[in-house]
Amino acid sequence: MVRVEFLGPIQKEPLELDIENLNQLAAILQADKSLEMWLENSAVAVNDTLVGSRDVVLQDGDRISLLPPVCGG
Repeated sequence: MVRVEFLGPIQKEPLELDIENLNQLAAILQADKSLEMWLENSAVAVNDTLVGSRDVVLQDGDRISLLPPVCGG
């Protein structure tokens, strides 16, 4: 199981999922219309490290964070 956290203004409770990679997560999240506006512009981190590929292999206990763009200085 991995934990998916939605940070900042994304109003969604964390998910616990049994998935093996970020491609599987993308498919699940794309089915949720409430996340549609966030998915295209959000960064993704696995265990606090930003990733740029959906092919990242996930391990049991990993924490995935969706990081939406924010304003501030």
